[in-house]
Amino acid sequence: MLADVARDVDRAVQRPPTRASVRTKFQVVALLVREERARVMADSAMSAGKRTEQLKRLDGVATMLAKTAVRDTTLLQLLAEDAKVTDAARELKATLMRDGGLEVPEEPEPAQPEDPIAPIQVTPARAVPQSVIARQLANPFLAPDFEAAAERAAGKARRLAGWELLEPLFRSFERAATGQPACMALPQPGWVSAPLGRTLMPHQAQVVEATARGHRTFLLADEPGLGKTAQALLAAQAANAYPLLVVVPNVVKTNWAHEVGLWTPQKRVTVVHGDGDKVDGFADVVVVNYEILDRHVGWLGSFGFRGMVVDEAHFIKNKSSQRSQHVLALSERIRDRASRPLLMALTGTPLINDIEDFRAIWQFLGWIDDEKPLGRLMTALEDSGLNPADSGFYSAARTAVIDMGIVRRRKVDVVADIPARRVADLPVELDGAAARSIRAAEAALAERLVGRYRAASEARGDTSVGGAVDHELARRVAAGELKDSSSKTSGENVFTMVRRIGQAKAGLAADYAAQLARNVGKVVFFARHVDVMDHAEQVFADRGIRFASIRGDQTTRTRDKNVKAFVEDPEVSIVVCSLMAAGVGLNLQVASNLVLAELSWTDAEQTQAIDRIHRIGQDEPVTAWRIIAAQTIDSTIAELIDSKSALAARALDGADEEDGASSTDVQLEALVGLLVQALAAEAAG
Repeated sequence: MLADVARDVDRAVQRPPTRASVRTKFQVVALLVREERARVMADSAMSAGKRTEQLKRLDGVATMLAKTAVRDTTLLQLLAEDAKVTDAARELKATLMRDGGLEVPEEPEPAQPEDPIAPIQVTPARAVPQSVIARQLANPFLAPDFEAAAERAAGKARRLAGWELLEPLFRSFERAATGQPACMALPQPGWVSAPLGRTLMPHQAQVVEATARGHRTFLLADEPGLGKTAQALLAAQAANAYPLLVVVPNVVKTNWAHEVGLWTPQKRVTVVHGDGDKVDGFADVVVVNYEILDRHVGWLGSFGFRGMVVDEAHFIKNKSSQRSQHVLALSERIRDRASRPLLMALTGTPLINDIEDFRAIWQFLGWIDDEKPLGRLMTALEDSGLNPADSGFYSAARTAVIDMGIVRRRKVDVVADIPARRVADLPVELDGAAARSIRAAEAALAERLVGRYRAASEARGDTSVGGAVDHELARRVAAGELKDSSSKTSGENVFTMVRRIGQAKAGLAADYAAQLARNVGKVVFFARHVDVMDHAEQVFADRGIRFASIRGDQTTRTRDKNVKAFVEDPEVSIVVCSLMAAGVGLNLQVASNLVLAELSWTDAEQTQAIDRIHRIGQDEPVTAWRIIAAQTIDSTIAELIDSKSALAARALDGADEEDGASSTDVQLEALVGLLVQALAAEAAG
């Protein structure tokens, strides 16, 4: 039945314009497919064969919907988290459920609160980790803050009382645009403390210096690749804004924890997963992703944060969405309870559609509320001596907002600060069945290596257990495993495991590439395997992102056509490339950012991919974002590639380097590392 409706929708979309009734059908079918999939997965009474059959049929319907959405990408808006479900859609959904033999759940009656709804409501569905309760019991009191209240009082309208000010503020960025970068005046950096072995670039140090001198709110809109994460973490250190709350997209959650360890290693970091069972309630930095914020907003609001960072802040542009309301409520709680907290909104694209996208970000930073400017911004407007009827008001208003803390630098603005090309690692956390399967496969491989090692030790008369590892024997065992793996046509080995890791990373890598494309425009996406490319292209299609594809099975004519589309068509944001087929012979320097979704076995392959955009004609520094599956052999392989190619500093100076390691060397060393680690764990256990 769902397939029939999906086909009807597809036929209707082929005859534009798409009517409202067709859009409703599209949304309802998508919702029912999602719910039916969840029901099938949770039905323990269903046989495995029946479950597989049902899921296959549902995937068929989902594929039809995806193809339909490619014809009319505006349909994708109906699947967003904050998409409105109309009464007509609810009625159609109920009708389809009845026709399909399903029971229609009763709609709960809307609650009628006696009092106004508080910014944060703790409901039974929300989690409170036990370690957070322990922290609250250990620190039951928070010092009262009178400074924040004094600042709010100082920012009250006097001369401008009665004037509508928010709309003129927004319009000032259109009417008074000067063509100059919208960036506050930043001080020359003094001495900025950085961990041993790490160096801040001058443009990064400016933001940290401004924080050290007392500035506390920033809309940090630097282009990707300019180190916004490091700036935010060191700004928090300069402001002593601990505990610090960091709200991020899921794909970069693990990377933020990694960066805390790199830039502020003396601070404890905890990452909130699921219901927060493993949260460290005494951590200095708490990292949580937007998708689970609703479960934790209650205890986060009373945790006592003195700073808050929102990464990819354009995610909150829709103020009516649940995640935006949670972020704004948390920000308000922090501003009410802390003396001049550090608030930072990080985004490469502060404006997605129009100037109104500023509204939620400015409100998060405490510059405005729903009706008027606040605090220092209102004071600056009052002190200007102008009102919206004066022609000079718009220029003064724009300057006043920028001085509140807008920082925008592009790569070309700070080209002298950054290397001509660099590799930036983005660790991601795998979850779900795929992650469990990969960990099980790694454990099985390690167990097989240990068994071979023990058998070889016993064969030569060494029966000691828990002694020092014989590294020469470990290398011979690993070499034997590698030889067997190379000759196998099936079964679990290092090659199949790495491929499965690539498949598990595909969606996360595509998600990050989509974010980059939204921030900087053109992006090159590299993968080794066709199924990873297929998955990425499906993600882009689902999001309405136009892409080109470069594969090994294409004719020269098709390949040239796709390259031309990426280079010349401004609507084509991403080119999906095979690492083997597109690693040489292409000029893609229209982009300065690329995503390496899968690791190469040598640095030479990686460098060849980077050289597709870092070549003559490239006038911007190049950043290669390498997606690495944390806590898997993926991390080991990345470290080996770097150590073999003198990339330990994580930055290239633009000169070609001699790659003295073959792919076999990296594969062998990866197996040796896995074996040695397993033997050490066995001895410790």
